[in-house]
Amino acid sequence: MRSDLERIRQAALADLERCEEGAALEEIRVRYLGRKGELTAVLRGMREVPEAERPAIGELVNTIKAEVEERIDAIRRRLEDVRLAMSLAEERLDVTLPGIRVPHGHLHPLAQVLDEVVGIFVEMGFGVEEGPEIEDDYHNFEALNIPRDHPARDMHDTFFVTDDRVLRTHTSPVQIRVMETRQPPLRVIAPGAVFRQGDDDATHSPTFHQVEGFLVDRAITFGDLKGVLSEFLRRFFGPETRVRFRPSFFPFTEPSAEVDIGCVMCAASGKQADGAPCRVCKRSGWLEILGSGLIDPNVFHFVGYDPELFSGFAFGLGVERLAMLKHGIDDIRLFYENDLRFLRQF
Repeated sequence: MRSDLERIRQAALADLERCEEGAALEEIRVRYLGRKGELTAVLRGMREVPEAERPAIGELVNTIKAEVEERIDAIRRRLEDVRLAMSLAEERLDVTLPGIRVPHGHLHPLAQVLDEVVGIFVEMGFGVEEGPEIEDDYHNFEALNIPRDHPARDMHDTFFVTDDRVLRTHTSPVQIRVMETRQPPLRVIAPGAVFRQGDDDATHSPTFHQVEGFLVDRAITFGDLKGVLSEFLRRFFGPETRVRFRPSFFPFTEPSAEVDIGCVMCAASGKQADGAPCRVCKRSGWLEILGSGLIDPNVFHFVGYDPELFSGFAFGLGVERLAMLKHGIDDIRLFYENDLRFLRQF
C-alpha cells in the first residue's frame, strides 16, 4: 500500500511538472483527486489494510493529497499570471485616446426655466417660499378677496378635493400664508405647480406651473412694480425686450395690469420672415406674459396689515408660457409627453 501511494505521488508530481495549460491541469486533478481518481481508489481499499496500519496509511494519503492540491493551486496561479501578462502585452491601452462619454440625465426644460426665473428674482433680493398644493378655500379664494359666489371664481375652473379643499388654482395662497406669519418688509416669490380644469390642447394643461411674487413695505408704488418686472423681463428675454403695461382686473390687486413684451417670434414686427402675419402675436407685435398689480387693501385686512401704513404689489407668471416663448415651442403638451427626442434638445 505504501509503495502504491508513493508511486501515485511521484506520477502526479511528474505530470504537474510538465503541465502548461489550464485544461491539462484540470485533467490531472480529476485523474488523481477526482471521485474516480487514483488516490480515491486507494482510500476505498483501506478496509483491506490491517487495522494497526490504517492510521499511518490514512495520514500518508492525506499528506499526499494536500501536497498535490497545493502544487495544483500554485500552477493554476502561475498559468493565470502568464495569461494576464500575455493579454496585457497584446491589448495595450492607449491612454491618449478620448474616453467614451457615459450618457447622463439633465434637468427638464421646465425645471431649467424655473431655475432661471427664481435665480433672477433671488439676485434682485427676493426670498423663496412654498405652500401646500391642496389648499383650503379660505387661502385659495376668500383671503384673496374672492368670496363665495364671486364671479372671479369661474375664471379658475377649480378641482375640488372636498367642499372646503381644492387643488390650488394659483400660487397666490402662499402670499397670504407668508403675510399671516411675518411682518413687512417682505420680498418673496413662490414657485410651484397649480391645477385647473379646462381644455388639454396646445396652449392649455390641467397642471402647469406659476411663480407668484409680491413685495410689501411702506410707500410702495406702481412705479416699483414696473421697475421690478421690466428688469426681470429684460434679463430673461434680453436687454432689448420691449415691455408695456395694460389696465386689467384681478380680484386681489387694484389697480391691476397685464404685462406684454414685444413678440419674440417676429421681433415685435407683427410679420414673419416671409412677410406673412405672425401667427404667435396675431400681427400685433405684442405677447401677453403675466398679470400684476398693487395689492388690494382688502387683502391686507385679511392678514392684519394696516393699509394706511403698508402697500405692496403682486404678480404671477406662467413657467410654461415663458419656456414656450424662450425656446420657440408651439405646443405645451410637449413638456409632459416625455419624448426623449424633444427633451434631449435641452
